[in-house]
Parts: sequence; C-alpha cells; structure tokens
Amino acid sequence: MSIVKYIPNTITSMNLLCGVLGVISTFNGRMDLAFCLMLGAAVCDFFDGFSARMLKAYSDIGKELDSLSDMVSFGVLPAVMMFCLMKGQGGSCTSESCPACWLCYIPLIIAVFSALRLAKFNVDERQTESFIGLATPSCAMLCGSLAYYVTKCPESTLAAWAATKWSIPVLSVILSALLVCEIPMFSMKFKKGADGKVKIGTERLVFAACALVEIIMTVILKQNWSFAIILIFLTYIIMNLVGVLKK
Repeated sequence: MSIVKYIPNTITSMNLLCGVLGVISTFNGRMDLAFCLMLGAAVCDFFDGFSARMLKAYSDIGKELDSLSDMVSFGVLPAVMMFCLMKGQGGSCTSESCPACWLCYIPLIIAVFSALRLAKFNVDERQTESFIGLATPSCAMLCGSLAYYVTKCPESTLAAWAATKWSIPVLSVILSALLVCEIPMFSMKFKKGADGKVKIGTERLVFAACALVEIIMTVILKQNWSFAIILIFLTYIIMNLVGVLKK
C-alpha cells in the first residue's frame, strides 16, 4: 500500500493525541489549553474524513480508529473538563467534605453516553446524511467552550450559574440524554445530490446566519471568543428540538 494511504489514519491518530493531551492538561489545571486541544482534535476529525475521500483511502481500521479517537477527544475529555470545572476554579464542589461532592461525578456520564452514541452510530445505517441524536463533537464543543469561558471569565453571569450545585450535573444529564435519543439532527456536512449540485438546505442556511449573528454579538459585547461557540452549539441543539416539535 502506498504511504499516501496512511495519511487519513495519521491525522486520526493526531485527533487521539490531542484528546489525551487535553485530559492531561485538564488535570494540570490548564482548562484553556485543554479546550484548544479539543479544537485541534475537531480539526483533525474533519480532515481525516476529507483526506480519506480525496485519496480514496477508506479502511475498516480507519473507521474503528476514528471512533476510538472520538471517544477520547469528544467523550472522555469533555466529561473530565466538566468534572474538573466543578471541583476546581469557580466550582461548587471545592472540598471533599462538601455534602454535594458526589454531584461532581455526574458529568462523567458524558463519557459513558458518548461511547453508546459512537457505538450506535457505527451500526445505524440511517445516519448517512443526518444524525439521530446529538453528535459527540457537538456535545464536546458545548462542554469545552463552557469550561473555557467560566475559567477565563470567573466574574461573569454564566460562571455564577455554573458554580451553583445542580447546574453542571443537570446539563450533563440533558446532554447525555440527547446523545442517545432518537431525535433527528441535521449534519453540517455538505453532500452532492443526484444532479451533482451541493445540497445546502434551509436548516443549514438559517443555522449559518444565526452563527454569524452570534459571532458579531460576541465581538460587540466584548465577550471572550468562547462565548460565541457556546451560543452556536446551543442554537444548533435548540433548532433541532424546535424542528421536531413542529413535525
């Protein structure tokens, strides 16, 4: 096999490495670095599939490696970040003697449900053009951006919300449920139709417009850049839930 065929798997391995380094960074108190590594993992996750299509280098090993890498970068890493957010700066469980300390472990279920989500995706033939349930990268980005923002802006209203006893545990349970639910969610991957033209779709256009507005709002309000990511992924989830209610 030509060495070119190994390029997609190499990129996927970089995704995995970013995830592992992100977990280490989180435990070392570098939530900012951990989120940047998560973003790096997301970039690798995009380009491994892109390069596999371009080079026609699909393989069963690549598919399995991709799921294993996603499990670490978008399953374990966000769960650990949410756990450490409660235990660390601005968290509601800063002491082992805290009566609510057990609540800090609830965010770890994100890792469990991410594994279930990835396993379900691998065997579900319905998810070729859209998703059934929340994709693990979307869940991870929401968790990671929240942890980053709270760390960087400890005096903000959102940080005060995150510091309450039940906020992060409840959010973790909701996200875990969304990961394995049967709610259809649109994908941002653009594919060509039978006529050879790229299908964009109304949902994607509306979402892109909302994302642009949220980025502009973040700049105008002089918020940390991670605030825009929080808004974007919240909008994505809300749009899909509203879409289901309309049907």
